[in-house]
Amino acid sequence: MKAFVAGGAGFIGSHLVDRLIAQGAEVTVYDNLTSGKEEFIQQHNENPRFKFIKGDLLEPALLNKSVVGHDLVCHLAANPQASEGIRQTRLDLEQNTIATYNVLESMRINNVGKILFTSSGTVYGETAGAPVNEEHGPLLPISLYGASKLACEGLTSAFASLFGVRAWIFRLGNVVGPRATHGVIYDLLQKIKKDPTVLEVLGDGHQTKPYVHMNDCVDGMLLCLRRAQDPINLFNLAPSTTTTVKDIVRIVLDSTSHKDARVRYTGGVRGGGGWPGDVTRVQLDCTKAQRLGWNPKFTSNGAVAQTIRSLLEHGS
Repeated sequence: MKAFVAGGAGFIGSHLVDRLIAQGAEVTVYDNLTSGKEEFIQQHNENPRFKFIKGDLLEPALLNKSVVGHDLVCHLAANPQASEGIRQTRLDLEQNTIATYNVLESMRINNVGKILFTSSGTVYGETAGAPVNEEHGPLLPISLYGASKLACEGLTSAFASLFGVRAWIFRLGNVVGPRATHGVIYDLLQKIKKDPTVLEVLGDGHQTKPYVHMNDCVDGMLLCLRRAQDPINLFNLAPSTTTTVKDIVRIVLDSTSHKDARVRYTGGVRGGGGWPGDVTRVQLDCTKAQRLGWNPKFTSNGAVAQTIRSLLEHGS
């Protein structure tokens, strides 16, 4: 198999690349390195089955040339900071939606028939914390990030229907694990390192979400890729358990030996979220993936604790 991984030097993408290489695939990573890091993929540089192209998905000419000859496109490139869409309202449109259109169009031009796309649980919007499955609707995202991901799903569905592309779309929980460069765990560790006496936390601490470990996430995507063969294959991927921000704060303080630090919550907006557009209570029903055999090894709390240990071990 020849896999083209857009965003392959990023947090999720680099772990997927590791697994594809280990399984014997030929892999081309295409990444502009705005959030991805070459150090995440440099271990493959001497492998003849690996190639890296520094390129932007908003450069169609280079993208079209680079996609040629691949069997599968794994599209994981996106704006990694959902809250940035508040300040730059075109950011998610360009980095997510237009970039995805360019990927799909390059596949059409070059007759590449399969796409794995990482969407997000943010497409569901506010659901009061009730478990939601893939048939939930209407989908009313409350952030520009979620709206852009939903638009990407729509484009992927349309290309699949019109041009014979087979698609695997994954609505992910909060993915955590080694190489994290953003998110609540990373941010809290950076803050406590800077000032061990006071830890400022966005929101009211009651935000509740499922945190899925990177290894479980990649396991789920590759398993569904093998076993689900509909024209459009849509899956939630997250553990059945959830974790509050207060739980994360407690684990961070315990793990860093700063139990006496004063925790200051900013209060939150729209139901206690850390910023406008932050969905405060999320739970994903992943029965569909589980029926195919996906069984995540980590609970939500377990994924958080392991991630904190990993980031501390590697100097985060």
